Amino acid sequence: MIRVLLLIVALALPLSATGQVSEPVANGVMGADGVLRGPETNLPIPRFVSLKASEANVRRGPSLSHRIDWVFMREGMPLRVIGEYGHWRRVVDNEGVGGWIHYSLISGKRTVMIASEDTSILMRPEAKAPANAILEVGVVAELKECNQDWCLIEADGHDGWAVKNALWGVDQTEILE
Repeated sequence: MIRVLLLIVALALPLSATGQVSEPVANGVMGADGVLRGPETNLPIPRFVSLKASEANVRRGPSLSHRIDWVFMREGMPLRVIGEYGHWRRVVDNEGVGGWIHYSLISGKRTVMIASEDTSILMRPEAKAPANAILEVGVVAELKECNQDWCLIEADGHDGWAVKNALWGVDQTEILE
């Protein structure tokens, strides 16, 4: 009886190409709208979120027993959710570094990271508009809205419009109101 139960459990876990048991990976569900959705939240996969905590362990797998590979130490930094498993979310940062993080450490609040050198934030979403500020690569800003080419952001008390392709944390086709 015990052998049968162990065999059933082993068959339920995903296997790697070498036959080793691999970490669980979220299987998305295709929604009626044609969007891949997370099995736990029914939210789109992939999607952007932000780090709620000032320090968060990023693990190799979706449980406390998995090894910590990274520690994210920047509250508000944007992260891309690429998988879900129980209370865990598989995330990557702007450099593609990531792993599994507990859902309590992330927020749905949208932020972006400046990805282009000396990005100007302008008074209007027009290339010739006056600049409110110039932001350096790596600055994290709150995302307020986006049209086809521009996003309204706020960083350190300065707000204005930035060209969407100068930001990491928003898809190029995404429109936010």
